[in-house]
Amino acid sequence: MIQNLPWLFLVLPLLVAAIDWVIFHKCPKTAATLSILSALGTFALCIAYLTGWQTGTADIYTWMPTGSAATSLHLGLTMDELAMRMMLVVTGIGLLVHIFSIGYMKGDNSNLSRYFAGLSIFMFSMSTIVLADNLAMTFIGWEMVGFSSYLLIGHWFHKASAADAAKKAFITNRVGDFGFLLGILLTLGVFGTLTFDKMGTAAAGVAPCLLTVTVICLFCGAIGKSAQFPLHVWLPDAMEGPTPVSALIHAATMVAAGVYMMVRLQISMGTEVFTETARMVIATVGAITAVMAAIIATQQDDIKRVLAYSTLSQLGYMVMAVGLLAGEAAMFHLYTHAWFKALLFLGAGAVIVCCHHEQDIWKMGGLARRMPVTVLCFLMGTFALIAVPGFSGFFSKEAILDAAVVKHPTFFWIGVGVAVLTTFYMTRLCLVAFFGPARAHGAAEAREASPSMLLPLLALAVMAIISGYGFVADYLVPAKGFHAHGFHFGFTFYVSLGALVLGLLAAVVIYGFGKRSADPLSNNFISTALRKRLYIDAIYDKGLVGGLQQCGAHIIEFIDSALIRGLLVQGSAWLVRCIGVLLSRIQCGSLRAYSCVAGLGLLIIIVLIAL
Repeated sequence: MIQNLPWLFLVLPLLVAAIDWVIFHKCPKTAATLSILSALGTFALCIAYLTGWQTGTADIYTWMPTGSAATSLHLGLTMDELAMRMMLVVTGIGLLVHIFSIGYMKGDNSNLSRYFAGLSIFMFSMSTIVLADNLAMTFIGWEMVGFSSYLLIGHWFHKASAADAAKKAFITNRVGDFGFLLGILLTLGVFGTLTFDKMGTAAAGVAPCLLTVTVICLFCGAIGKSAQFPLHVWLPDAMEGPTPVSALIHAATMVAAGVYMMVRLQISMGTEVFTETARMVIATVGAITAVMAAIIATQQDDIKRVLAYSTLSQLGYMVMAVGLLAGEAAMFHLYTHAWFKALLFLGAGAVIVCCHHEQDIWKMGGLARRMPVTVLCFLMGTFALIAVPGFSGFFSKEAILDAAVVKHPTFFWIGVGVAVLTTFYMTRLCLVAFFGPARAHGAAEAREASPSMLLPLLALAVMAIISGYGFVADYLVPAKGFHAHGFHFGFTFYVSLGALVLGLLAAVVIYGFGKRSADPLSNNFISTALRKRLYIDAIYDKGLVGGLQQCGAHIIEFIDSALIRGLLVQGSAWLVRCIGVLLSRIQCGSLRAYSCVAGLGLLIIIVLIAL
């Protein structure tokens, strides 16, 4: 029994989700309490493991025996440093989101039991991905995360935008998951196993082109789950769900699953399996996503959409680091980003609630005076995101830039450019939303958030400050033998500092200190294109989705009109009519015609008998 204790990470939230959904569907307070206790229990178990409490390893259940131990599909958990430290991020932020949800969802008319059941299902799904010891079990968690995100994004399903966003997220991820499944099958063929710790050097002697295809197919799963170009379109729309959902799924854990999976594969397969072509594809996709999302974020007015595009951009940073074989730097940034981006999303949620659910930053203003603690926490997250020296994001971003400047300087300068844009759009958000006069009734009546929302913000603010320092990061970053970057006053530091100053000055010069009533950059075609997301969503909706629908409609119309109605229905009627006309001509009453037909028939019978 004691060696199966790690299965509590999966069993506990899944059991609570079932109880909330089936038994306490009309008792939201009880359902919320059970979900919070579940999150607290898994967090405590994770702390116990990280502090050296060993209870044995989890038993492996053979799911699909194939006659060979190497190729049999089984269910098992891996309890290594990478998994358990990643679980700290999942359970820690999950617990804070559960607590924050009490204040955020207070007075909501939707089914709160279903909401907390959805959170628990997500915790189960994400834990499955993190702790799985093979790709088959990873894929199970992968699909369950897609299902749970569908439930949570579409929680307010009575809103058409939320229902559409849930479907968009689910379908878009299925595109990436198809490539991921192909990669899993190729991995089984190339390595002869799907178990991470048995892959080793099994790919020795395999053709580089086959390794490239395998890695890129596996990367397709990360493109979908971590919202990389061109499958990034689902993440901004997913902001239609409750803000705590945005913090949990779309900032801290779910979208980081792709990065975690790729780093896990680099450790298991070996970096030599990642060929030059595969590495360049991964790094290029990450760089494109980082730049594109940062540019679009500069002209977004919805506070949650600014943060959503910021998440896309930072994920691009991580994926770029994976492509540069800087897995440690990628996981370091994943770890720090989880804390400060969860802080930013929850801080945005507190602002939205206190402004009577207003999300347009141009209808806010003056919040620094009315919500000082919330705004201070939000600023701590902003400082970490824009990499102010001394905050956690500074150390992890420097780690990626240090790797880039050594391995591929082009990506280094791309990273620097993204840093300038990040500072610009986050400074713009803070100046417009928090300073200057109140521009709307909701902002004028805003008051400090409730304690259930403030406590998670304060905890995350502390992590946003200290999580990048060695005395914390060396023990908590999901990377084996990790050592945090300290202050290095070299080329990278000065370039990074210059990017920070440039972004700050540009935002202050253009937007002042929040006294403007409208965006001075909004009256041109570039701003219009950025506000409309570079028309990528429109191209997908009208070109790809609409085109496929029209093409499918034409094909179905052809099958219906030409084959079914034309050939089968009308064709059979025409054939019967022709036979009838032919037979009617024979039955004409002429003795000569009857004799001719009878003779012809007799001749045919004789020929058949002779043959």
